[in-house]
Parts: sequence; structure tokens; C-alpha cells
Amino acid sequence: MNSVRNDTETMACAVCGTAFRRSGRRLHCSEACRQAAWRRRSQAPREPIVAKVDTVYQCPMCEVRFIGEQYCEECHSFARRLGPGGTCPCCDEPISVTELLQPEQFVARKGQKTTRGR
Repeated sequence: MNSVRNDTETMACAVCGTAFRRSGRRLHCSEACRQAAWRRRSQAPREPIVAKVDTVYQCPMCEVRFIGEQYCEECHSFARRLGPGGTCPCCDEPISVTELLQPEQFVARKGQKTTRGR
């Protein structure tokens, strides 16, 4: 006998595990279990995704820099990413690593041509 089309069999509720008589497409024993299953499926993520704390951002409008914050509250706009960085030990302002290094200090990627010599 084909159990897929046999509505007289019992099955376990997907939420509480209670056995109930199957009827059509029904997967839950009660409305409460059906609602609980829907709430579990559509639940918001528990921890929001946040910006990396070691990334420096700069507001395109007022040019204020932030560490780990992507939104400028004063201008109500999103800041652009400058790269990894932190606070400057001298002036305590946010600074990115790329601003501290000279262009020739960057390592060429594999397969990338360098501008030196050849």
C-alpha cells in the first residue's frame, strides 16, 4: 500500500512530537503547533551583523572618520570603507594601514606585474 496517499495513518507532529491522524498536507497536531513552527521559521537573527571593529570608515559628506561604524549620524549617510586600521598613537585620530605605508611597501600579488625594473 502506498503510504504517501494513505490519509488514515498517524504521524508525529513536527513541533511537539505528538501522534495525530494525518489529514491532507497537515504537518502539525494543532493550530498552536502550526503557529510555533511558523515563528521558528520566520524568527529574526539573534545577533545582528556588525561592522568589523578594526576597519576605518570615512563619511563622504563631512569627511569624519569612524572605527567600526559604517553610518554617520550627523549626515545620515553611509561611510565608505578605507580599510583596516585603528587610532593613531600620536594624535588619537582614526587612520588606515594603507595611509601608513608607502606604495612600494605593498607586496605584488602572484601573477601581478610590478612597475620596477622590467
